[in-house]
Amino acid sequence: MSRKMKNKVVSNLAIERIASEGKCVGHHDGKVVFVAGVAPGDLVDVRITKGKSSFMEGQAIHFHEYSKDRVEPFCDHFGTCGGCKWQHINYELQKDYKRQQVVDQFTRIAKVPIPEVLPILGSAETRYYRNKLDFTFSNKKWLTLEQIRSEEDFDRNALGFHIPKMFDKIIDIDHCYLQGGISNDVRNELRTFALENKLTFYDIREQVGLLRNLIIRTTSTGQTMVIVQFGEDNPDQIPLVMEFLKTKFPEITSLLYVINTKGNETFHDLDLVTYAGLPYIEEEMEGLKFRIGPKSFYQTNSNQAYELYKVTRDFAELKGDEVVYDLYTGTGTIANFVAKKAKQVIGVEYVEAAIEDAKLNSQINGIENTLFYAGDMKDVLNEEFIAQHAKPDVIITDPPRAGMHEDVITMLLRLEAPTIVYVSCNPATQARDVALLGEKYQVERIQPVDMFPQTYHVENVIRLTLKP
Repeated sequence: MSRKMKNKVVSNLAIERIASEGKCVGHHDGKVVFVAGVAPGDLVDVRITKGKSSFMEGQAIHFHEYSKDRVEPFCDHFGTCGGCKWQHINYELQKDYKRQQVVDQFTRIAKVPIPEVLPILGSAETRYYRNKLDFTFSNKKWLTLEQIRSEEDFDRNALGFHIPKMFDKIIDIDHCYLQGGISNDVRNELRTFALENKLTFYDIREQVGLLRNLIIRTTSTGQTMVIVQFGEDNPDQIPLVMEFLKTKFPEITSLLYVINTKGNETFHDLDLVTYAGLPYIEEEMEGLKFRIGPKSFYQTNSNQAYELYKVTRDFAELKGDEVVYDLYTGTGTIANFVAKKAKQVIGVEYVEAAIEDAKLNSQINGIENTLFYAGDMKDVLNEEFIAQHAKPDVIITDPPRAGMHEDVITMLLRLEAPTIVYVSCNPATQARDVALLGEKYQVERIQPVDMFPQTYHVENVIRLTLKP
């Protein structure tokens, strides 16, 4: 960015619309200006923080007029914590913007004829809708400017979320509106217990400290899993912490811990210890039980996951005699959910532990028409695999945010399954893949689903059929 542009103030910028990643857009001197933390209809002064030949990015420093679509944020941490960036925009408008995001991505990237995008399926709960949260212990608590200027000796231990773009700074969370149940009580009581007992909070730079991470998972059936991650193997203090949680919160149905002295917080390659209760919790959907272990993936909005899977099943239009391939099956939730409507469902997933969960979920539900395979999708889905199994009548694919590998798309084009149902958490990469599939497929239906109120994220389901 040129020195002339840095810290330049653009006055009276009219915020016009919401763009990607939740930022809003205005125009100045023929350039697009991206601004976070504002709403369409705001009139603001913006300090420029980044500039290129065709666009600028800036920070709102003064509001002349507020948008009529603004609402009062309900969380005290709004604006500092990066979790719920759209709390200041009313929910009906949030849904409109998310649907428009899907329209824009498919118009700009897919470049194939598309039907009218259906109205987004909104979430009945716009607060306390998540079933999983990760909190980080840190001895580097984020301080406000007022706290810094006061020169008081603040305690620097914190338990909460990372400050955006600052890996070593944690905002101490008092109340989080994302997860209900006993989540807030567990976090706050554990922090108080740790401070009273002078337990060390993790130092991410030095990689030392006892308390490192806290994960809380809940289910719609009322079960709770709590996982404590310790940064040190301390045989005296670890039982102290775990016994406190067991005694203070007898409603915890699965209480586990893991000792992690690695350089990162991932624990999929580590052994977990079940301190109390069972080593899993169970979610339920249409009478089906889905067992969730500490390393299992499950959609983080249980109620909306049900709506998402119903759309997926409806788009598949199963009659009962179809062979279904469920690509990127994860723990087999979709595969098991649609199995009763199909002749056979074959799931493929990269993570071997997830495939074991998928097989277990079929077993505990008495589902006998599923098969699951672990491996890299582009390697597993080959000619030999197809020769060993019946060709698919329907393909359901739910890839990660990066979308499908080009080799997988090539194989889908060769398979020519009559129907593909594509579930995505990233409409941009979904639209990119649709552009490639457009060689043989046409888009019949597009259904956005809001899994994450108060954020700009949107899930999207499309139905593709072979061209005549």
